[in-house]
Amino acid sequence: MERYVLSVLVENKAGVLSRVSGLFSRRGYNIDSLTVCETYNAGQSRMTIVVQGDEYILEQIEKQLSKLVEVISISHCAKETTCEREMVLIKVNAAGSDRAIIIETCNIFRAHIVDVAPNTVIVEATGSEDKISSLIRLLSPYGIKELVRTGLTAMGRGEEIMQ
Repeated sequence: MERYVLSVLVENKAGVLSRVSGLFSRRGYNIDSLTVCETYNAGQSRMTIVVQGDEYILEQIEKQLSKLVEVISISHCAKETTCEREMVLIKVNAAGSDRAIIIETCNIFRAHIVDVAPNTVIVEATGSEDKISSLIRLLSPYGIKELVRTGLTAMGRGEEIMQ
């Protein structure tokens, strides 16, 4: 099973997200990651959808998405031609001498501490999925209290834009 990233430009209307996600569930396809946000054009939103499957499944997903009236365009994001990022907020135990080690770990990953409490800190990091997963793995022994990830966001490199 391959991992595929799709960037889908849609009309920014109520119910579009429901129709897109419903399309996946009706056909038994799982969405590994989904991010949606309004673009610079208030009438459009951009969805970044990560799915697992083979070429046939990818082709079927693209065909079914293109049938939806609200879908403006679909782009398959190849890893070598795409800039991909994810963000995470991690609330981790940081009492006593562990705090200094956690701060140093954050510095190595270019992560930022965005909140400090007597026994915890909240760490913010952006980067590739691998970088985020590595940071989580290194902070786990200190006790992660809470964690939230945005899901993958992707944009094609170079001059070409999605319209």
